[in-house]
Amino acid sequence: MVVLRHLVVVVVSIAILSFIPSACIAANKMNAIDQCWKPSPNWRRSRQQLASCSVGFAGKMTNNVGRDVVMYKVTDPSDDPVNPKQGTLRHGATMITGKVWITFERNMDIKLEKPLLISSYTAIDGRGVDVGIEGFGCFLVYKATDVIIHGLRIHHCNAQGPSTVMGPDGKQMQLGQMDGDAIRLVSASKIWIDHNTLYSCQDGLLDVTRGSTFVTVSNNWFRDQDKVMLLGHDDGFLRDKNMKVTVAFNRFGPNCNQRMPRIRHGYAHVANNLYRGWEQYAIGGSMSPSIKSESNYFIAPTSGKKEVTWRNGIGGKSKPWNFYSIGDLFTNGASFFQTGRRGMAKPNYNKEQSFKVGDAKYVKALTSSAGALKCSRTSRC
Repeated sequence: MVVLRHLVVVVVSIAILSFIPSACIAANKMNAIDQCWKPSPNWRRSRQQLASCSVGFAGKMTNNVGRDVVMYKVTDPSDDPVNPKQGTLRHGATMITGKVWITFERNMDIKLEKPLLISSYTAIDGRGVDVGIEGFGCFLVYKATDVIIHGLRIHHCNAQGPSTVMGPDGKQMQLGQMDGDAIRLVSASKIWIDHNTLYSCQDGLLDVTRGSTFVTVSNNWFRDQDKVMLLGHDDGFLRDKNMKVTVAFNRFGPNCNQRMPRIRHGYAHVANNLYRGWEQYAIGGSMSPSIKSESNYFIAPTSGKKEVTWRNGIGGKSKPWNFYSIGDLFTNGASFFQTGRRGMAKPNYNKEQSFKVGDAKYVKALTSSAGALKCSRTSRC
């Protein structure tokens, strides 16, 4: 009987020990952002916990939470650009003063009649439902700060000529030409774009321009697009020298051509992203930007250009570029042309911004849930 008891203890101990490493391995393959909130079965009851999970240059989005937050639910998928109705997304994004956390009552597709401006201290949280955004101009974050865009499908955004729309704090604004981007940041700061699926827009999927900075782009799925992500307005806009953007845990492809990202003047930390081919290039730039490509997984196209990088204007009297790769994984013939000194391209994050970059061999796992999450009301994401 004693021997039998010892045998039972040994068998149970082995079972427990064999389970713990598996659980640890599974946890280690979830990226730093998702580890923060996804394992919780009660995330719906504490949606604002998400704000403490952001990393990279956006830092923690704690300015978006507190007792003074207005919890606003979208119940109406219609859109009136000038006189937005209560219950519509545009009403929540423009008409409420102060902090607002926007959720959605049910699955819905919203067709924007004109570009939608997003006010400062706004979180758009699509978790738990399937929300599609399309139409004219799509999202514009103009001179705003502390904005979260999470859990949406944004697609088929088209160009829009000059127009009048409702802007932040319920004030009408005159807009110029909009090129047809899914999300455009203009003179914006502290912006977190996470777990969205973006595809098939007329111009690009994400533009960070005109002095925008402290931006984190994470856990998104970019696909079926020529020009994907532009960081920096144009070669002559020198304010973009102060731009700092983190691009982490995203999935690029299939059918992406270029700009993943393309950066002018400023700095980008590109880490733990999965690249499923390209046509022209994956990461490029001009005007001597600094780019740290860290522990990404590059799968070159079966034919055509295998080089990951593209540089415009290097050589001659141009300043040295700090454009380098560390820990990246290159497959199917992919290659990376490095320039500059490694020590000059560190992100130098503070404590709130820093995060663990995983080994490139785990990138497929780290990006496996990139894009808008499919969460039911009765299950975890």
